[in-house]
Amino acid sequence: MSAEIYNFECQDINRQAKSLADFKDKVLLIVNTASNCGFTPQYEGLQKMYESYHKQGLEVLGFPCDQFLHQEPGSESEISQFCQTNYGVTFPMFSKIDVNGSDTHPLYSYLKEQAPGLFNSKAIKWNFTKFRVDKDGRVVKRYATRTKPEAIATDISKLLA
Repeated sequence: MSAEIYNFECQDINRQAKSLADFKDKVLLIVNTASNCGFTPQYEGLQKMYESYHKQGLEVLGFPCDQFLHQEPGSESEISQFCQTNYGVTFPMFSKIDVNGSDTHPLYSYLKEQAPGLFNSKAIKWNFTKFRVDKDGRVVKRYATRTKPEAIATDISKLLA
């Protein structure tokens, strides 16, 4: 089903309620992030992608997660400061969530159901797993942690066309 993604509400990095309906008719790249991970430099690529495609309708949505070796230990304000200072992040960031387990955020339960991983696995394996959502709200594809944002650019530009 399309458009179900717009029914979710999340808290932004400042703990304000934010409806995903605010991103209707946009291409979304939803990413679970961490500040102390070997893949943290992907923030740079995500920010470049956001700057390149935002005016055409791309939204990158970052969801900090501390479930993988305690690699996102900071508070929301510390995470926000880290992202802005080190990577100039201007794309929307959200409050810390769980992406696996009994406290999985409902958005991530939905994303994992719509786009399972390798061998139909639902679990998120690590930080910086990415989900691409089209303008109609359909979860189109899941990308592994190792997939750099630059490698997704062609897929994003096709959806924006």
